[in-house]
Amino acid sequence: MDTVYKGEHLLPGHLGQIFVILSFGAALLSTISYYFATTNTNKLDNSWLRMGRIAFYLNSLSILGVGVMLFYVIYNHYFEYHYAWAYTSRSLPVYYIVSGFWNGQEGGFLLWTFWQAVLGNILIWRSKSWEKPVMTVVSFSQLFLASMLLGIEVFGARIGSSPFLLLRNAVEGPIFSRADYLSFIKDGQGMNPLLQNYWMVIHPPTLFLGLASVVVPFAYAVAGLWQKRYKDWIVPALSYGLFAAMILGIGVIMGSLWAYESLNFGGFWAWDAVENASIFPWLTLVGGLHVMIVYKNTGHSYFTATLLVLLSFIMVLYSSFLARSGILGDTSVHSFTDLGMFWQLVSYILAFLFISAWLLIVRWKELPITKKDEETYSREFWMFVGAVFLGLSCFHLVLVTSIPVWNAMFGTKVAPPTDLVGHYNVIQSSFAMVIVILMGLSQFLKYKKTDATRFFISTALYMLCAALITTLVAYVSGLYKLHFVFIMVMFGSIYSVLANGKVLSDALKGKFKLAGSAVAHIGFALMLIGALIAAGTRKVVSNNESGTIAVKGFDRGTADAKVGGDVHENIMMYKNEPVKMGPYTATYIGDSVSAPNFYYKVDYKRYDKNGKIAEEFILKPNAQINPQMGLVSSPDTKHYLFHDLYTHITAVPQPVANSANADGGAAHGEENDDKNYEEPVPHEVAVGDTIPYRDGYIILKSLNKEAQVQNIPLTGNDIAIGAKLEVVTHNKTYQAEPVYMIKNKSVLDFSRKVEDAGLKLRLSKIIPDKNKVEIIVYQQPVNKKPYIVMRALDFPYINFLWSGTVIMIIGFLMSISRRSKEYKAV
Repeated sequence: MDTVYKGEHLLPGHLGQIFVILSFGAALLSTISYYFATTNTNKLDNSWLRMGRIAFYLNSLSILGVGVMLFYVIYNHYFEYHYAWAYTSRSLPVYYIVSGFWNGQEGGFLLWTFWQAVLGNILIWRSKSWEKPVMTVVSFSQLFLASMLLGIEVFGARIGSSPFLLLRNAVEGPIFSRADYLSFIKDGQGMNPLLQNYWMVIHPPTLFLGLASVVVPFAYAVAGLWQKRYKDWIVPALSYGLFAAMILGIGVIMGSLWAYESLNFGGFWAWDAVENASIFPWLTLVGGLHVMIVYKNTGHSYFTATLLVLLSFIMVLYSSFLARSGILGDTSVHSFTDLGMFWQLVSYILAFLFISAWLLIVRWKELPITKKDEETYSREFWMFVGAVFLGLSCFHLVLVTSIPVWNAMFGTKVAPPTDLVGHYNVIQSSFAMVIVILMGLSQFLKYKKTDATRFFISTALYMLCAALITTLVAYVSGLYKLHFVFIMVMFGSIYSVLANGKVLSDALKGKFKLAGSAVAHIGFALMLIGALIAAGTRKVVSNNESGTIAVKGFDRGTADAKVGGDVHENIMMYKNEPVKMGPYTATYIGDSVSAPNFYYKVDYKRYDKNGKIAEEFILKPNAQINPQMGLVSSPDTKHYLFHDLYTHITAVPQPVANSANADGGAAHGEENDDKNYEEPVPHEVAVGDTIPYRDGYIILKSLNKEAQVQNIPLTGNDIAIGAKLEVVTHNKTYQAEPVYMIKNKSVLDFSRKVEDAGLKLRLSKIIPDKNKVEIIVYQQPVNKKPYIVMRALDFPYINFLWSGTVIMIIGFLMSISRRSKEYKAV
C-alpha cells in the first residue's frame, strides 16, 4: 500500500510539470510547423505559418507557467520539492529567494528558454520575410531547452531534470518512509554563501539573455544559407548580433564585479574554467560582427563572417556543456555537478553543429566568395586580421580550458600548465596587444584602398604619442616591472584610445552616426588599461614581515582557517590593538551579526606628517562559517577616484565568535566560562576608585540601588545593587553594570562582559562597614583575545576598468541604433 504523505503541496508541482510537458510539445509543434511553412511552395497557404506562431505562443505561455509555479514553490518554502530544499532557506531575504530561482541547473535552463521565448516573439513581430526559416531554428533550440526540464524516463533513459522533483524521490533516507517526514524538515539547505550578493540577482539573468540572444544572428545565418539568400541576412542580423555581444559582455563584466565584491581571491578575474567558457561566444561573435561589416561594405570575407556567427552559437552550447555536464568538477569552483544530462548536452551541440556544417558544405560552391584579394592598405583587410586574432584567442582558451574534455575523450592524463594564471595572462595579453593595435590602426584606413603615405604619417604620429604616454604610465604605475607583453598591451590600448578619439572628434563635427564603433573601441581599450594596472601593479597593504600567523593550521589552509594569498600578505589583528599597515593604522574594533554573516569592523586611520588624523573610515568585511565550505568571506572596499582599498577576512576564531555584547551576562555559576579567562583578581573599591588592568583601567562611577535584571521580578524583601562601571581601553570607553542580588534570602550575582575589552566583571560582595564593594575582574589571556586575520590590497586605477565598460556599452547602443535604422530602411 502506498504511503499517504502528510502536509505535501502537490498541486503546484503537478501544474508545473504539466506546463513543462506542454512547453516541450509546443516547441516540437512549432519547429515542425515553421519547417513546413518554410519548405511549402504554395505561398498562398499560410496554415503552417499560423500553426507555428500559435505553437510558439503556447510554448511561451507554458514557460511562464513553469516559472510562476516554481517561484510559488520557492517563495512559500515548500521543502517537499528538492529544488526549494536544495537552494533556499527560510532565512533568505526575498531578493535572494528570487536569485534562488536560477541557483540550480533547472532554473538556469528555465531562464535561458524564457529569454529565448521573448526573443522569438520579437522575431515573429519584426522579422518579416525571414520569420519562417529563422523561427524554425529558434523553435528547434527551444525544443532542446524544453527537453532539459522534462525529468522523465524513456526506455530506461532519463531525459532532463524537472524542477518539480519531490525531495523524497531525489534523496534517499529512512525518514521518507514516514508519512509525516515533512514535520522533521524545518528548513532548506540554503544558498551557497558566495551567491549571496546583489550582483547574483542581476548577473545570471543578464548573462542568460546574452547567451539566448546569440541564437538570433545564428538563425539568420542558417536561414541565409538554407534559403540561398546569402547576402540579405547580414543587415537584419547585424543589430541583433550587436545586441547579443553587448548583453553578453555586460553579463561577463557583472560576473567580474561579483567576483570583485563577493569572492575572496583578491580580484575581478581568476581564469577559472567556467569564467573562460563565458567569453568563448563573445570573442567569436565580436569577430563575426566586424567581418559582417566588412562584407556589407566591400563584399569580402563572406565565408569568415558566416563561419564566426555560426561558431558563436556553437560556443554558447559548448560553454553550457562545460559548466553543466560536471566535466569541470575538478578544475572549476563554478561548475555544476552532472544531473545525468551529459549526452543531452552533447546532442544539443552536435545537432546544431551538424546543421551548420551541412549547410556550409552543401552551399559551398554557391557562396559569394570574392576571388580578388583585399588591398593591404584597406580597412577591411585589417578588420579581417583582427577578427582572426579574436578567433585565435578563443581557440587558445577553448584548447586549454577543455583539457578535462580531451582527457575524457582520449583516455589521456594531460595536466594543465603549472602556472595556469601566468600562462593565460601572457598568451591572452599577446592576442589583446595585436587586437587593440589593430583597433587603432584601422581608424586611419578607408574601405577598399587608402593613400599609403598619408596612412604612415598619421599612424606614426599617433604611435609616437602613444609611446610617450605609455612610458610615463609604465613608470608612474610600476608596470615596467612586469612582463614586456603587458607594456605592449598598454601601448596598444593607449594608441587605440588616441586613434578612436580622433574618429570620435570627427564624428562630433557631423558624422555622429559613425561614432558607435569608436566609442566602443575606446571603452574596450580603457577596460584593458584598468585591468592591466589594477591586476598587474596591485599592492599588498597588509604586509606581514614576520612571515608567520599565530593561528593553528593557517599556513596549511585547514578547517581552522581559510587562507587568502600568501602568509606574508595577511596580518593577525587582536581586537582594539592598532596595527600599522602601509599609510594606514588599522584597528579591529568589533563585529556585528546579520545572520548568517558576521561583519568585522576595521577602523582605518591615516595620519598626516604632524600626527593629526587626515582620514578615518571603517570597513566591514564579512564572513560566515558554512558547514560544507568552511570560512567564506566577502570583502569590503573603500573606493577612491584613482584606486580601491580592498579588505577581506582570511581567518577567524572557530567557531565564529558572537558580536560584542556589553550588556549580556548571567548569574555566576549558570554560565561557567571562567576557564576562558585568566585567574580572577578581586578588588575592594569605593565609588570613584580606579581598577587598573593589563589593557586599561576601570572606574566605579556609582552604585545603582534600583538595579534590575531582565525577567527576574523583585519583591519587598529583595535587594538588587548594580555597580556602574566605566571601562577605558585603547582610547575607547565602554559601560558595564554587574549586579549583586539577594532574592528569597539567596545571594546571586550577575556578571557582565565587555567583549571588546576582553573582560568579564562581577560585583561579588557588598562591604557596608568600609563603604566599599568587591569587584572581581576576569581578563582573557592574550592568546584568547578576539582576533581576525585579514588581507588588504590596493587596486590602482581600477575605475578605468568599470568606466571603460560603461563607455563600451554606450558605443554598442549607438551602433545598434545605427544598424536598426539601416534594417528599417531596407
